[in-house]
Amino acid sequence: MSSAPGAGPAAGVRTGAGGSPTPPEVTLREYGPPVSVPLDATAGRNLATSGILAGAAPDPGRGGHWLLRAGSRVGAVRTPGGPILRIMPKTPVSRLFFLLGFSLDPDRAWRDSREGTIDTGGYEDIVPALAHAVERQIDGALRKGVLQGYRAVEESALVVRGRLREAEQIRRHFGRMPPVEVAYDAYTTDTAENRLLRAATERLLRLPGVPGAVRRRLAHQRARLADARPLVRGQELPCWQPSRLNSRYQPALRLAQAVLRGTSPEHRPAGATPLAVDGFLFDMNKLFEDFVTVALRESLRHRGLTAHLQDSHRLDTAGLIRMRPDLVVRTGDGRTAVAVADAKYKIEKADGRLNADLYQALAYATVLGLREAHLIYAAGRQSERYHEVRGTGMAPDGRRLRLYQHSLDLTRTPGELLSDLRDIAGRLAGDAPPS
Repeated sequence: MSSAPGAGPAAGVRTGAGGSPTPPEVTLREYGPPVSVPLDATAGRNLATSGILAGAAPDPGRGGHWLLRAGSRVGAVRTPGGPILRIMPKTPVSRLFFLLGFSLDPDRAWRDSREGTIDTGGYEDIVPALAHAVERQIDGALRKGVLQGYRAVEESALVVRGRLREAEQIRRHFGRMPPVEVAYDAYTTDTAENRLLRAATERLLRLPGVPGAVRRRLAHQRARLADARPLVRGQELPCWQPSRLNSRYQPALRLAQAVLRGTSPEHRPAGATPLAVDGFLFDMNKLFEDFVTVALRESLRHRGLTAHLQDSHRLDTAGLIRMRPDLVVRTGDGRTAVAVADAKYKIEKADGRLNADLYQALAYATVLGLREAHLIYAAGRQSERYHEVRGTGMAPDGRRLRLYQHSLDLTRTPGELLSDLRDIAGRLAGDAPPS
């Protein structure tokens, strides 16, 4: 919320001694009111084009200030020449991590719908909770020792080991020995799994707002993983395959990957100059979509149906207009579509009408040849409602094409949330009559 001209420091801005913002630290609320922040023009323009915020514009009432407004991204980020941004979510942190844990790995312990499945240490801010959770998961993974595995090595050596790379020997050394160009499989702790865990600890140690006690434990975990090579910034993350040997690592690995993908060093639209930042940001739109679709997929699987996430289709006969419903439900053999759904991290309007969403759902149902489509919102006035579409003709049961709107309440307990999604899965499967 912006302050009146001539007032003290802007709400949400932490100032240093004497009231000077050095460095500025700004707290915003997800989809909350804008906050007036003292910024120079360069830092303001950087934030405006970064994609981090929903809005950044000069404050017309205060010279040298910018109005910053958060959107769906929550977390903390430090920008060059700008403030440290802390964006607080509307959803309680413990619930947010339940959504994350379930969408990452519904088949493991995170699926038992307990609030504390991912240990956040009681922290109410995302970064401390994330750092604590990752450190606890890594500690559990390393409790029986650091995992070792075979890694393909190609190097110059003084002795022959493994296989001689003859072509490289001739190209580099004209056939003379030593050194010799060799290739062999090394049994080492420098594996993809350990490299990911090390990179996650190093990334978290660079984040603003990690408590001292958690920081010390993270540094200890990094020392235990010191033999794993650091990742090269900007390169793809190393691949790993779930197996019996790395089963104790898997929860930590999935959380580590979420950290590394959520701390991208570039937060600018395609074609713009990259803005190097340090931080971690959850996109609540993506998190809600992942949770809803994964939970529905698991429930539908038990009903003998298959669920395709982000299923690609073409709207027009020329195949020029692509559309990707969040979830397409098909028969067990995957051939016939029986339902389609889209998750929307937004609040349903008071009159229940979100026209663009309804048009989108109608397009999905038309292309897939279905008599209904479903929209699932993060909040709403009714748990379920539907609209019958004029001009769509009557089905044998006397119904026109229907567009359903379902609402979830993210303040409910994890068990209640999963129960609500099981009910929606029943509607998609045709098990329950419309309310």
